[in-house]
Amino acid sequence: MSVPDPAELAGSLCAFLDASPSPFHAVASAAAQLSGSGFVEVDEADSTPTAPGRYLLRRGGSLLAWVQPGAGWSRTPDPPATTFRVVTGHTDSPNLRIKPRPDQSVAGWQGLGVEVYGGPLLSSWLDRDLGLSGRAVLRTDRGTAAQHILFHLDDPLLRVSQLAIHLDRDSTREGLKLNPARHLAPHWGLGDEPGDFHGYLADRLGVAPQDLLAWEAMAHDLTPARRIGRDRDLVASARLDNQATCHAAVQALLRSVPGAHDGQGPVPVVVLFDHEEVGSTTASGAQSSLLPTWLERIVLAGGGSRETYARAMAGTVVASADMAHATHPNYPERHDALHPVAMNGGPVLKVNAQARYATDAVGTAAFRLACEQAGVPLQVFVNRTDLPCGSTVGPFTAAATGASTVDVGAATLSMHSAREVCGVADHAAYVAALAAFLAPTA
Repeated sequence: MSVPDPAELAGSLCAFLDASPSPFHAVASAAAQLSGSGFVEVDEADSTPTAPGRYLLRRGGSLLAWVQPGAGWSRTPDPPATTFRVVTGHTDSPNLRIKPRPDQSVAGWQGLGVEVYGGPLLSSWLDRDLGLSGRAVLRTDRGTAAQHILFHLDDPLLRVSQLAIHLDRDSTREGLKLNPARHLAPHWGLGDEPGDFHGYLADRLGVAPQDLLAWEAMAHDLTPARRIGRDRDLVASARLDNQATCHAAVQALLRSVPGAHDGQGPVPVVVLFDHEEVGSTTASGAQSSLLPTWLERIVLAGGGSRETYARAMAGTVVASADMAHATHPNYPERHDALHPVAMNGGPVLKVNAQARYATDAVGTAAFRLACEQAGVPLQVFVNRTDLPCGSTVGPFTAAATGASTVDVGAATLSMHSAREVCGVADHAAYVAALAAFLAPTA
């Protein structure tokens, strides 16, 4: 399985990022790519498909896609125990989310109250042109029903202005200190009376205010994704953590199933969860029922039993894919000297003895073999021992499924900034490695 063209893939990644300012849009972008390649969308409330084919489903800001095996899987009453290869990622990124009653007026400025979602680098949100995106729920003509729609307003509507240096000279000596409740409210107009966010959003959606029943709105940076650097070998964008993985996982799944699945190898599955940045404990997060329930439903739809499902999970391997830290050139001392991670140096295996990453030896071997199959190098990240380590969805999916797991990623700088950086060659290698993981050769 060859490495895809890095330049072509970087263009596709940038388009995906620009089209996906919210988790809901990331799911829509992923679903559009999959549907264009023959994946059929199903509803969770309907019966699980039994016919061989390619399928996807959505649950809020999460997506699950898989290839239903052929006749070999559907033998009854108890087909052979086939395993899964699962790639997980997450659609959400740290940002500023609009409060339910956001309108405020201070010193002649109309502003919006926001909550901080996840753990962003707060200073990176200052002095940027910000748009609004998310989803809304509308009343239908029948009155009692509701309709979900997405909105993506790329107008420069909001700005969080930083205090001038003349009024905060200590910030250059002691560092900028921001109180999220006081210093992050974006302004979007002038006036002594608060604005009307609800009415404004209803107008932009073309509905009466009373028909806008609910919304989940968030700010996003309007600077488009682009290739940067002397050799244009880097990509700078918002939401690389972790929408770069979402794009890579979808591309890997498409590359791993060029023809009909014959039921002989592992069943390839991609699941993109929402809410990783706030702990994953939601109906569509990694601690939800989404993944284990659907793995079981796929087995049962193929003619298997609970026993078959248990046997399948015993041989399943999960690659929990999330962006990784490249060694920072201005702060090399913040990294483990024995485990440097180079940009454009290949996919990154993530290990932590405190189980902040779920990587085990079986998962490590599976991903190392996938990188060999793809012909790409493999790097290893270990956090500096005296610094706390971040985490991802790997531990949650490992606990929920009992499957061997490996946490992997692609190198990035400025993680959790409003604008991050990754490598063009790394993204192509990431796709190739994940594709080989989903469809390992004998």
